[in-house]
Amino acid sequence: MSREYRGKRVVVWPSYIDASKSRGQGRKIPRKDAVPRPRVEEIVEAAERLGLNPEVEEARYPRAWWEDRQRVVVDKLGSKLETLKAIAREIRRIREERRMVRR
Repeated sequence: MSREYRGKRVVVWPSYIDASKSRGQGRKIPRKDAVPRPRVEEIVEAAERLGLNPEVEEARYPRAWWEDRQRVVVDKLGSKLETLKAIAREIRRIREERRMVRR
């Protein structure tokens, strides 16, 4: 890794990893890597599993200021996009585990 990410933090808005959103609506990662309608609770759980020390903050996403929203601030794993993709992958794993338990 060419950059030093230790101690750096990144904001994760649910829209950043939402497969149901377009890039214009705020999605930052490719749709194939994103998850449909992620909840803040899922982002927090995924970040905890990855050891990213999540903190939930009350805020309004600028592109959808009319919605009541929360954001999660986490430690960086690598670049911002790498961090977002890792969280989305972990949310997919969490959802799959829950599906398996229900069966």
